[in-house]
Amino acid sequence: PPPFFLFLGCVEDVGQNRAEATLPRLAELNAYVAVSSTRQPLSQDLLAPFQVVVLTNSSLEEQLWVGDFCHSHGIKLVVADTRGLFGQLFCDFGDDMVVTDTNGEQPLSAMVSMVTKGCPGEVTCLDEARHGFETGDFVTFTEVEGMEELNGCGPVEIRVLGPYTFSIGDTSGFGDYVRGGIVTQVKMPKHIRFKRLREALAEPELMITDFGKAERPPIMHWGWQALHRFIRQHGRPPRPRHQGDAAEVVALTREVAPGAELDQDLLRELAFQATGDLAPVNAFIGGLAAQEVMKAVSGKFTPITQWLYFDALECLPEENKETVLSEEQCRPVSTHGWGGGQHPWWGGTHRCYFLRGRVGAGAIGCELLKNFAMVGLGCGPEGCVTVTDMDTIEKSNLNRQFLFRPWDVTKLKSERAAAAVREMNPALQVSSRPDRVGPDTERVYDDDFFEALDGVANALDNVDARLYMDRRCVYYRKPLLESGTLGTKGNVQVVIPFLSESYSSSQDPPEKAIPICTLKNFPNAIEHTLQWARDEFEGLFKQPAENVNQYLTWVSGVGGGTQQPPCTPPIAPTLHGTPRTPCMAPTLPGTPRTPYIAPISLKTNSGTLFWSGPKRCPHPLVFDPDNPLHLDYVMAAANLFAQSYGIGGSRDRGAVAELLRHVRVPPFAPKAGVRIHVSDQELQSTTTALDDGRLEELKASLPSPEELPGFRMFPIDFEKDDDTNFHMDFIVAASNLRAENYDIPPADRHKSKLIAGKIIPAIATTTGAVVGLACLELYKLVQGHRRLGSYKNAFLNLALPFVGFSEPLACPRNKYYEVEWTLWDRFEVQGLQPDGQEMTLRQFLAYFKKEHRLEITMLSQGVSMLYSFFMPAAKLRERHDQPMTEIVARVSKKKVGRHVKALVFELCCNDDTDADIEVPYVRYTIR
Repeated sequence: PPPFFLFLGCVEDVGQNRAEATLPRLAELNAYVAVSSTRQPLSQDLLAPFQVVVLTNSSLEEQLWVGDFCHSHGIKLVVADTRGLFGQLFCDFGDDMVVTDTNGEQPLSAMVSMVTKGCPGEVTCLDEARHGFETGDFVTFTEVEGMEELNGCGPVEIRVLGPYTFSIGDTSGFGDYVRGGIVTQVKMPKHIRFKRLREALAEPELMITDFGKAERPPIMHWGWQALHRFIRQHGRPPRPRHQGDAAEVVALTREVAPGAELDQDLLRELAFQATGDLAPVNAFIGGLAAQEVMKAVSGKFTPITQWLYFDALECLPEENKETVLSEEQCRPVSTHGWGGGQHPWWGGTHRCYFLRGRVGAGAIGCELLKNFAMVGLGCGPEGCVTVTDMDTIEKSNLNRQFLFRPWDVTKLKSERAAAAVREMNPALQVSSRPDRVGPDTERVYDDDFFEALDGVANALDNVDARLYMDRRCVYYRKPLLESGTLGTKGNVQVVIPFLSESYSSSQDPPEKAIPICTLKNFPNAIEHTLQWARDEFEGLFKQPAENVNQYLTWVSGVGGGTQQPPCTPPIAPTLHGTPRTPCMAPTLPGTPRTPYIAPISLKTNSGTLFWSGPKRCPHPLVFDPDNPLHLDYVMAAANLFAQSYGIGGSRDRGAVAELLRHVRVPPFAPKAGVRIHVSDQELQSTTTALDDGRLEELKASLPSPEELPGFRMFPIDFEKDDDTNFHMDFIVAASNLRAENYDIPPADRHKSKLIAGKIIPAIATTTGAVVGLACLELYKLVQGHRRLGSYKNAFLNLALPFVGFSEPLACPRNKYYEVEWTLWDRFEVQGLQPDGQEMTLRQFLAYFKKEHRLEITMLSQGVSMLYSFFMPAAKLRERHDQPMTEIVARVSKKKVGRHVKALVFELCCNDDTDADIEVPYVRYTIR
């Protein structure tokens, strides 16, 4: 098998049966999945036991008889095929496919504020957020007071009246609505009928993936059938760039679709590329096909109905295509090396680009590295793929990160990923680094590192890291491939220097934060109690320990300077209450005071019930050592306290429970004078700082370091993935106890971990499809495409299913005087003068006045203000004749490192008319 497109193939597999050669490596991916191979030809007896059959690289005749057999025997069928830059996918899931979840989203829910009696009854939801329902949705109700008949009713179809209202059935005979209630969407089964392949060929239903090329799928549908006819007649596919073979495919297409308007150029390209496969196209079509298999066996998510066609012809050379891609240039070569198999699409000249490629990528992007190895990126003498990641491999990574195996767990991702792709492609020049890329490692990833790169491919899991890498790519003017996934959703963004906007140019709206007053007083969802539990974890096991250590460090003189010691209220009880036993007083978390201050019958000034809408009236809990949840909380909290004080814990639940039975728990007594804050604004308005007298009292109460010789505490950082460290035990127990306070349905450990750990779901099918599309953009970047329309940003949701493409947005253009500039432009200033002396501030200001007719009114470097027109005159006189790097060092209180070749300055300027104008930043070169 040609290794350049077979992901699980190696050099030693050449000449062997594909199935048998790849079977051991395939089985390694998941020990719980039984995998077998066979050399038997396809037959009805072979297919009969299966639920789903997937055909790849098969003839049309074989597809037809398999399709007939599968459809008549209730076996679901997926057909996938790729031809160069073209892809085809077909699904037949039978006469009655039942889909239980059409979109993969969590059912919508909203809080009810009113239900009218009538026919139909009208439901009004709280105006905190739109309900999000659509006409025809089905809903059910819980926790409604007064109109009890709605609680637990069967799914009711609704008609949307507005963003906060909808109508339901006849409620005229129900009781009067009092308060409360949650309305929840119910996902109803959907039935879909599929045509068998033979029928679907004649009457195709086509899924459009690129509305900029909406006319192409029908032509590709006919062209693919013509291609099968050509192969049947000649016993081979059309030859690369062979004009005669291409003309015959066009003629055969006219026979398949007589009278249809055909795009002959498109059909010729299909013929030119019919001889094989490309790894990125295989990854995209394979990812989609694998997801369709999951839909077929699970009934979850909407399947493709029924044909999908795809092309990426923008990857071909933009100019002189006929010259560069001649039949001679694209003739297949007899080599088993990586990249040689791409001759039919780009020829020998283009292969050199890939052998000289150099890209930096995160080790989390196993799919990226796999595709880089397959296309031959970084295989030349000057090529290099640099893998950077500081994380180690966890067991949970194995189900979605292709390059890791069970024996890699606990090892560095960057090292194991590099080793794995070297096995796939021994010619790949790959290096690994265990350092995080960020401001604190700029001595490692310095100017020399970034300037040597040809591009960057991100495989990051947080926005801050993406924004940082985007800034670095803009500064060094490097192309960036940005991709991300969220369950079945994914996107690809390509950033092209001097052509497109950057990743930072547009941002998603910020996530909606939970109000503090909701967390403290009025939780109404499990998400609220889990966030509260996370805050409790930080406030009990991390912040107090850090405060104590900071205090002791200051007293010991390590902190230095004349700053006042940190003195916050938690320090005193933490130091005075040093425990000597792993057991704690069995006080349950967050005992609410609100029902004592505001009883359930309380009404507001307007006469409405206080405890209504999103406000749930809580009730206190009585500690019971025989209650498993109560014991879970005490066990976790006691052991975490023990860890923070550096003493041994206990895992003996029986012994701890017996001890707790002899502990007297004082009854809860609410404090007098406590006020309930119903909004964050009210909470902030009543928050006051400690007065000086109280602060001095606290200082005096603290023990001196001599009383605690060598004492240090151990702050605990939350870690969700270790099931033995009591972290998630505490979060689950604390959250569910608070949920019980407020009559909120509890969450199991799995759901709690997803929410509290902010776990982003990732599945291999989406990752494969997204990375395939990203690597198609890589082809264009390597060739140096200069037309913005040649590039494609991609958006997909495999659950719907949806695939869409758009042209990247052009970088916005600004102007001062007659000079146009974009985010990719800057002022280049040489800091060293011809005499070897560095430019002073006075010379810097004069330079811009003379060379650019700009008067600088403010000058900054990072967060440091170096110059402003309103500075005191004495400070201006002092700085005017100082070198720029000296000013930077003095203001920032940090020396300029030897690894820094240039500084970045931001300017505020006036033009000749004293008007404020926007200008690019300054790259001030010092070495």
